[in-house]
Amino acid sequence: MVFLLQRGRVRGGVGPVLAAVSGLLAVSAVPAVAASAVPPPVRPEDRAGDHLTVVVRQAGSGRDGTYELSCHPAGGSHPDAAEACRVLDEHTRWGKDLFAPVAPGTTCTMLYGGPATARVTGTWAGRRVAAGYDRSNGCEIGRWDGLVPLLPRLGSLAA
Repeated sequence: MVFLLQRGRVRGGVGPVLAAVSGLLAVSAVPAVAASAVPPPVRPEDRAGDHLTVVVRQAGSGRDGTYELSCHPAGGSHPDAAEACRVLDEHTRWGKDLFAPVAPGTTCTMLYGGPATARVTGTWAGRRVAAGYDRSNGCEIGRWDGLVPLLPRLGSLAA
């Protein structure tokens, strides 16, 4: 932080005048810029609205259905709400979309994991969620399996 001091005349009289070249606003912003290198954690108020609806189809008996999941505290009609919330919390990272689709251009194995599909909608960590899932290739199977138990466990290849 550098200030330039200058002595000079004041209009209508003589006296020392100190003029700072840098403004206080610019000086006070320096710590904020330096501190922003590390993003802040997810705030508790962002968590207050954590509520997801999961619709699973063609996954098999006892797995298909519509489930509601609330977290912080865990609840809803999801068969394993506490564990689903724990896994979602564990995988949530600032600046990363937990529910993002497979990136375009990604090379995926040509495995077929079965006809199961899922749709997840709602709010997680202060963000709207509207994500679709299937098991059409190795990338999609991995994406699905990464959200177990939010989505039902089907194994590496669904029957």
